[in-house]
Amino acid sequence: MPMNKEFPLKKMEQIELSITGLTHAGEGVGRYRGLAVFVPETAPGDTVLAEVLEWKKNYARARLLAVKKPSPGRRPPRCARFSACGGCRLQHVDYAEQLHLKTGLVKDSLARIGGLSGVAVRDTAGMDNPWHYRNKVVLQVGERGGRYRLGFYAGDSHNLVPVFQDGPGGCLLVDRDLNEVAKVIENLLNKYGHGAPGGINDRKRHKPFFRHVVLRKGFFTGEIMVVLVTGGGQWPGEKAFTGELLSQRSGLTSVVRNINDGPAGVILGRENRLLAGRKYITDRLDHLTFRISPASFYQVNPVQTLVLYRQALDYAALTGRETVVDAYSGVGTIALFLARRAKKVYGLEVVPGAVGDARLNAVLNGIDNAEFHPGAVEERLPALAACGLRPDVVVLDP
Repeated sequence: MPMNKEFPLKKMEQIELSITGLTHAGEGVGRYRGLAVFVPETAPGDTVLAEVLEWKKNYARARLLAVKKPSPGRRPPRCARFSACGGCRLQHVDYAEQLHLKTGLVKDSLARIGGLSGVAVRDTAGMDNPWHYRNKVVLQVGERGGRYRLGFYAGDSHNLVPVFQDGPGGCLLVDRDLNEVAKVIENLLNKYGHGAPGGINDRKRHKPFFRHVVLRKGFFTGEIMVVLVTGGGQWPGEKAFTGELLSQRSGLTSVVRNINDGPAGVILGRENRLLAGRKYITDRLDHLTFRISPASFYQVNPVQTLVLYRQALDYAALTGRETVVDAYSGVGTIALFLARRAKKVYGLEVVPGAVGDARLNAVLNGIDNAEFHPGAVEERLPALAACGLRPDVVVLDP
């Protein structure tokens, strides 16, 4: 039923809603006078009191004021920063219920967007322990009270939410070793970072010198990479920072300073300066070794990556006679995983650097039946087909 135009929603109006759905962004959805209303931190089955923030022709947005009747699947979030931080969207929902809701999102997308009905969708495969699994984290560097702080941006803003504000802190999704390294880096930035051009004490600065800290870990090798993203120019404390970082965390494999004077929305610049160790780390997936550089794409959930790839291998049912196309092949993880059971694998990837990494990983693992082609899938696949390529299996992981 369309909204009654004589009684439009008003900003700051308080309304009661029954939450009946979930968006891909993790927002609960209810209907008020026929209008879809999106409310973060709610779950299907909740009855809530919400305050309208804005309304458009086809939808409105509101913020949660109170849960009048909780869904059976609602749980207290484990993270004290859940409401402020923009990183997690479903921590207030029981994990088993999260998996159920995600299965529903796939079914809804197939039916509503794809126009496909009656498609059998299997249950979402969950983790035994969905905490501290991420092998990569990008932390923003900000300032609070004259000190450098590492953290995440609040949702839809550039307001920093420090991850170490109360006690040891850290992110509950990030590998514990990476959390510990991040805390050391925050302390060392406050010890050696103030003299940097564009640092806290530079009154002439136009933009901050320290921008991001990117941390990566080889989950199955234990190797750790630190990437400190800064502006250009000399940093007097660079050598002392690096030395004490290695002293406090002797197991670090790679310490890199990445130079980025570009737009704020871009994490990494093009120039990497090796401060200590190697230019890369390695990880292993089912007896395959992969090199990971600062800009490499690599699955952030290594435990579920193996589950996913083994399922793909099972579905492919390879006998050694098949030609396989891995669309959106990244650094070649899926392609090389399948190449051991296929006759030939073609990887297609739009990022040239990732193609280079994939070719290197093929050599590293002694795999000679995989080719990697740079370019957009929608361009390269027709070109290969015109040359006679007829794949038996196509894997899509865009």
